Amino acid sequence: MQAVTFRAPFQLVCAEVDEPRVELPTDAVVAVELAAVCGSDLHVYRGVEVGLDAGTTLGHEFLGRVAAVGSAVQNVRVGDRVVAPFSVHCGACWFCHQGLTSRCAQSQLFGWVEHGRGLQGAQAEAVRVPFADRSLVRVPDGTALGPALLVGDVLATGFWAAEHAGIQRGDVVAVLGLGPVGQCAVLGARECGAGAVLAVDSVPERLALAARYGGTPIDRSVQDPLAAVRAATDGRGADVVIEAVGHPDASALAWQLVRCGGAISAPGVHNEKAFALTPGQLYDKNLTYRAGRAPVATLMPRLLARVHRGDFDLEPLFSHRLPLAAAADGYALFDQKQARCTKVLLTLGQG
Repeated sequence: MQAVTFRAPFQLVCAEVDEPRVELPTDAVVAVELAAVCGSDLHVYRGVEVGLDAGTTLGHEFLGRVAAVGSAVQNVRVGDRVVAPFSVHCGACWFCHQGLTSRCAQSQLFGWVEHGRGLQGAQAEAVRVPFADRSLVRVPDGTALGPALLVGDVLATGFWAAEHAGIQRGDVVAVLGLGPVGQCAVLGARECGAGAVLAVDSVPERLALAARYGGTPIDRSVQDPLAAVRAATDGRGADVVIEAVGHPDASALAWQLVRCGGAISAPGVHNEKAFALTPGQLYDKNLTYRAGRAPVATLMPRLLARVHRGDFDLEPLFSHRLPLAAAADGYALFDQKQARCTKVLLTLGQG
């Protein structure tokens, strides 16, 4: 089958690879209809996140139909249309019982194979899914497929970033970085009851989309974000800052923008060797800093039901739709923010 494989930084090849198969009774194989390029995929693409084996199939955002199931699988059947979180989970360990499914004792991230161990990704014609009963969610008939795919990562991650931060009704929230997760964090903050969501970026189309989602755009190329936040808060600073960039400069700006006693929520991957903020900086503002891999599986049923109802206008997040064979072009567009790229959807099968 054809799959998008990693060879080296900035070098991807759509190549022929072995088809996945059921290896354990709890496995399923999904024929992929849609896969997407995520901002965290770019960490590997750029070479800032290292360790991935050459030849690994990339991708952890996907939707498709069940093609095969193991003998122990009960909750999904061949032919079901399903979506998955970006990492699989067993549903039985201590972490799963606490709702921290992203840190399941047996968790594996789609698209990460290191030293020959791991789980192949989903930017491919098919993907193996361990713990299928826990890791696959059926998509109701009539649900828009692109938005349904987003439930397995960026939509749930954005909502989790807002909820994890403890946003209270009427809070002023600043969202730094308006990629797909940042856009979904704008939606999530509004759903939590934020009184104002100041959406900070410098890319015009991303600022416009954030405004469409209820944010107040702050173009940092022409506006001072600190001045804008202070003007909206009588000089105090934002109650919550969602740092959706994953860069030390964004961490430093988040500290500048947040008020004393406020919270910084950082749902993205950071690859720097040292924390951008000092213990003294956190102490001096009495801050709460919350970070980590979002347990998106815990949010998926609720969000998928809302996507099915059409509560969110998510189609505009996809700026480009490309065939699997053009994935390398899609990565380059997304990486360089060319052609007004916000997110790339790879289409296969009926997708």
